Amino acid sequence: MASSLFNFLLTFLALSNVVLLSQSEVSTSTRAPFKPNGLVLPVFKDSATGLHIAKITKRTPQQSIPLLIDLNGRFLWLNCENNYLSSTYFAPFCHSTQCSRVGAHSCNKCFSTSPRPGCHNNTCAVTTTNPFTRQTATGEVAQDSLSIQSTTQFGSNNIGPLVTTRHFLFACSPSSLLQGPFPKNVQGVAGLGHDPVSLPIQLASHFGFPRQFALCLPSPSQKNGAIFFGTSGLDGTHTRNLTYTPIIIGSEGEYFIPVRSIHVNNQPVPLNRSSLISTRNRNFGGAMISTTAPYTLLEHNIFTAFTQFFANQFSGVSQVNPVSPFGLCFNSNNLSNTNVPNIDFVMQNKNVTWTIIGTNSVVEARPGVSCLAFVDGGQNPKAPIVIGVRQLEDNFVQFDLARSRLGLSSSLLSRNTSCSNFNFTSTSFVNEME
Repeated sequence: MASSLFNFLLTFLALSNVVLLSQSEVSTSTRAPFKPNGLVLPVFKDSATGLHIAKITKRTPQQSIPLLIDLNGRFLWLNCENNYLSSTYFAPFCHSTQCSRVGAHSCNKCFSTSPRPGCHNNTCAVTTTNPFTRQTATGEVAQDSLSIQSTTQFGSNNIGPLVTTRHFLFACSPSSLLQGPFPKNVQGVAGLGHDPVSLPIQLASHFGFPRQFALCLPSPSQKNGAIFFGTSGLDGTHTRNLTYTPIIIGSEGEYFIPVRSIHVNNQPVPLNRSSLISTRNRNFGGAMISTTAPYTLLEHNIFTAFTQFFANQFSGVSQVNPVSPFGLCFNSNNLSNTNVPNIDFVMQNKNVTWTIIGTNSVVEARPGVSCLAFVDGGQNPKAPIVIGVRQLEDNFVQFDLARSRLGLSSSLLSRNTSCSNFNFTSTSFVNEME
């Protein structure tokens, strides 16, 4: 009897261990993958062009690829002709779901005898555009891995794990498209525009966070800035103290805001209200924001009135002959950023303004000469005002696409901080998300 009971207990314990082991294995195998609240991408300023570059990690094995930041670009495109090697590269077939998302409705024809990234038959053809020259070229819709740094929590100033999506859609374009004032060694463009396959919208879709991102571009004196995706930012203070204005989406996914007037030194520039409405498309008045224009462009009549008014408000500093491409320059010996009049873009009402301080409004054109960092955009620009890179630097600018609004901090320098205050030195690990 005792022997039978002993054997029963052994059997019971053995079965219990099997059940516990099985439950442990199921628990481990079904553990949900890490889902970040936000992502962060380091951004660097190119001193030669005044434009900004992000190094994006793509391919398998991983490789860091320098890309120009184009706020209004529809998607990410890069040159695949120079030894693009990746075991996870895939070119979706013509008329596939992926191609529909990109808006590619024609088929690619490549006459090479040896297929390579960017050159396959029966794949999707998409038009890619040079943001400077507006030259276009046919590219191949492609899919590959993309990795990006996560942030540890909302408002955190530290990085978290490196996360990866293996199904990021982009376009392979010919090297001939990299003409014009691109920063040296750049291999393509990271498009942030309002498009289903732009960088921010794809990341939000892949990782399940809100459709919003923020620019914090570094000034020349800073080492780096950042682009934040999702609910991440410099810290909670900056994201809580933003001024909001509606975002208007252009026909090609560009971002416009409703600038109704311009003030210098708290005084309104005498402008005809109709001059702030685009002659190309009257639905998109006000200002377009751009990261491919080094300085803010103003329609000719606005530029003339604005520079004359600014000069009158700044009469205590002697003017000198202008240095191209600027129209109003001063003797730097009598100038400091603290005595430069503030410029305000007034939005939907007088209480909603984007203030541009001297650091963002004046640039040293050459030794001894400083110039107003606004440029004559001619008679028929894409928008009456195109807000350029110099005016964006050291400003936290949040694009809340889910709520169709833009959040503005104005200059962070006035709060004793800058866009270089994010910590990119933490260690990280790779976590893959399908």
